[in-house]
Amino acid sequence: MADVLSFLLVFAVSFVAVVLGVHVTELDTNWSILLGIVVFFSILSVWSFRGCRQDKHRHVCVLVLGDIGRSPRMQYHAISLSKHGYNVSFVGFFGTKPHEEVIANEKITIIPISEVKGLQVGPKILRYITKVVMQSLQLLYTLLKIDHHSHVLMQNPPGLPSIAVACLVSILRGTKFIIDWHNYGYTIMALTHGQRHPIVQVAKWYEKFFGRFSSYNLCVTKAMKEDLLKNWSIKATTLYDKPPLIFKETPLEHQHELFMKMARVYPQFKQCGESTSEDMERTAFTQRSGNTGAVSPVARRPILLLSSTSWTEDEDFSILLKALEDYEGFVNVGESLPELVCVITGKGPQKEYYKKLIDSKSFNHVKICTPWLEAEDYPRLLGSADLGVCLHKSSSGLDLPMKVVDMFGCCLPVCAIHFQCLHELVKHEENGLIFQDSKELTAQLKLLLSDFPSTEGKLGLFRRNLRASGQQRWEENWDQTVLPILTADNR
Repeated sequence: MADVLSFLLVFAVSFVAVVLGVHVTELDTNWSILLGIVVFFSILSVWSFRGCRQDKHRHVCVLVLGDIGRSPRMQYHAISLSKHGYNVSFVGFFGTKPHEEVIANEKITIIPISEVKGLQVGPKILRYITKVVMQSLQLLYTLLKIDHHSHVLMQNPPGLPSIAVACLVSILRGTKFIIDWHNYGYTIMALTHGQRHPIVQVAKWYEKFFGRFSSYNLCVTKAMKEDLLKNWSIKATTLYDKPPLIFKETPLEHQHELFMKMARVYPQFKQCGESTSEDMERTAFTQRSGNTGAVSPVARRPILLLSSTSWTEDEDFSILLKALEDYEGFVNVGESLPELVCVITGKGPQKEYYKKLIDSKSFNHVKICTPWLEAEDYPRLLGSADLGVCLHKSSSGLDLPMKVVDMFGCCLPVCAIHFQCLHELVKHEENGLIFQDSKELTAQLKLLLSDFPSTEGKLGLFRRNLRASGQQRWEENWDQTVLPILTADNR
């Protein structure tokens, strides 16, 4: 409570300075406002340094103006920092449960903030402005309240208003400000409003202007690194998304345990037809002998096709649904193709729309479910799948889908929709296939699945290539790329 009162005192004193400037001194209004601003930031600077700790160089603030649990890259940052002895203040929305390694880590303190709504009445632009102002004040107070730190590491997008606020706090506290560019916020906004909308143009200017005040920048592709330098004069270091060690092929025993767990909720995972033996525990994919306890695949089991999504405008799932509809048609006319269970994981604004679309389909040989998985179950399901599908179409054309990174960590081949820099991750005909539309995706499904469960075809080849690739993991990649930046500043 004392912190809140002292923070409000800053605004009160600044307001008084403006009033005195107008009514007591001979300064005009503009100079009086300037005086108030100077007083405000002077007091704010003093207040922000209260209780500074001597070990600030071992303390980093990780900031995401979004759901922490749905921000895997920032969680990996926090875990990596903690492993190297840093205390981490993890600021963000506490909605979805984060990884257990984040929650149980004594060096990581989650500092939840709430999503501010602003005014609920009046013109839309006014409601948006009040939301930004209120979110800025909340974030400013939160960042100044936490222990002193050497670096602020912030995810962008979303960057409005967090870039400007984090920049201000870094100046006031004399800390380094690092932006991790996952994409551009203005290009995501343009999916809804169009490139020429005034709010999109303001957002673009905002990212470009305040982004230049960062001390360091990370980005997810070489293409984004080149774009930041060419168009915004921002120098960045490419930190590719890499899978952590939790993403790996799932042993058959653990597959069965996961399928049994999911079968209790999702009928798509239940055994098809009656069990041939009373002493056999079965799912649609696996079976466990009651006598020996051994787990084996079910004969003529279906394909497990997996896709994950945030259900946003940059992923058109009608493409996958049309391909599955065509696949169903080929099975109906006698093509030798396996039954198929398609699992689409994730949460997002368009989920209900697509669920209604899925429910309207009448499939006999294709089953679809849309679960939300616990953080620990998602890697196990990826490691149990036969094929992944990615429909992420970057709004900027400059970022890469982390879901494919995770799939590759599990040696899971993918079919991915084409966009500008996808080749930095997916190698066509080597670790997966790239398609342009639903027609190409259908052809690829037929090609890859026609000889299932044989491992001699392309699907088996892609998996063997992934196993042999010796993929670098997040921990090693982070140690080589990010750790030198932090240690250089702390000398």
